[in-house]
Amino acid sequence: MPNLGVRVTEQEVSMVLREKGTQETKATPKERVHQRILIVGGGTAGLTVAAQLRRRGVEGVGVLEPSEQHYYQPAWTLVGGGVYPAEATVRPTKNYIPAGVSWLRDAAAEVDPDRQIVRTQGGREIRYDFLVVAAGIQLDWHKVEGLEATLGRNGVTSNYRYDLAPKTWTFLQGLKGGVALFTAPGTPIKCGGAPQKIMYLAADYLRRKGFAKDTQIIFGSAGTTIFGVPEVKAVLDRVVARYGIRTEFHHELVAVDGEKKEATFEFTPNHPQVAVNPQAPRPRVTLPFDFLHVVPPQSAPDFLKQSPLADPSNPLGWVQVDKHTLQHVRYPNVFSLGDASSLPTSKTGAAIRKQAPVLVENLLAVMKGKEPQKRYDGYTSCPLVTAYGKMFLAEFLYDNRWHPTLPINTQKERYDMWLLKKYGLPLMYWHLMLRGRA
Repeated sequence: MPNLGVRVTEQEVSMVLREKGTQETKATPKERVHQRILIVGGGTAGLTVAAQLRRRGVEGVGVLEPSEQHYYQPAWTLVGGGVYPAEATVRPTKNYIPAGVSWLRDAAAEVDPDRQIVRTQGGREIRYDFLVVAAGIQLDWHKVEGLEATLGRNGVTSNYRYDLAPKTWTFLQGLKGGVALFTAPGTPIKCGGAPQKIMYLAADYLRRKGFAKDTQIIFGSAGTTIFGVPEVKAVLDRVVARYGIRTEFHHELVAVDGEKKEATFEFTPNHPQVAVNPQAPRPRVTLPFDFLHVVPPQSAPDFLKQSPLADPSNPLGWVQVDKHTLQHVRYPNVFSLGDASSLPTSKTGAAIRKQAPVLVENLLAVMKGKEPQKRYDGYTSCPLVTAYGKMFLAEFLYDNRWHPTLPINTQKERYDMWLLKKYGLPLMYWHLMLRGRA
């Protein structure tokens, strides 16, 4: 990660954590540790659960997390659109480890749920009584040929990485016409609306600068539609038409040639041409670009894919949990939420906000020898930015059921929703959600 001006020595970290009442430990070879509750991952999901457990007075909680920095990633769309400073999206992780929670600064390398052990990259063996897997999602840049070599150069960027989001704005400012290409993969991704949000901001920017008539905006998506929820699709269809965006669905990005400024897509299995003869090699098409925003394929971290916790029917390796209780289907002392879980809903912070209290309640029940009773209904929301100063909020449950909760018309693009996105949600995140209060 880039130097953000936040450099903390090991001695300073230990001193601050002692003052907070938080225990922080470093790995030594073959070190053995025991945690009553081990949370793998100190991102949004892990810290939210840790904070809520401590507010319930639970002792013996440990968070396994290697990163010294914590990022508010939903704002990276606005960073890419030039209206939010990147440095405002990052803060020291130590500030958000709850008092009384052990911070194990290390990364998971292997999970053995039969022996109730997590082995780490630093050489620890962490035994646990109960496990919460909140390990997030893995960005598989390498699955797109040539992409890693050209990221941040040749007009190729992505808001899915902290150091690249500012590049999005730089490249966008240099775009005076040509082809602006935006992609979305066929895998589940964190924030399913993110591939589109920056596209709409770019379209609005080009309109405001007078370059829209000279620019063709293309959305190359492996999906089958602009959005799976009919009520949301109706709004976005109008946005796409307003900007004159050309949509190419059933298109999976497979290669990028930055020097030639060409992107190659392969038709997905549900493309009409492929469906006619599924045994034939899948057709490919190459599109030129002047600006390319890529959303990489995503999957569970590799250590989870290789573990017994993974869903054996899904090669992406999500932790296989009951979609209502968040309890593992084979290991009753294991729970999972957020991006790493198999929950069939969009992978967003809003989903985690609703999942965390369900998980905590059910975990506490299991710890007392009871059956989990609390149920998660699949709620998630996606703040869809459609222009500078305009946003609407998509809220839905499992099975893409529209579920607005605010006493306003959330199917309308609104300025007050833009203010919520830019100011309200970050405040809620840092001061309420990560503190276990929301």
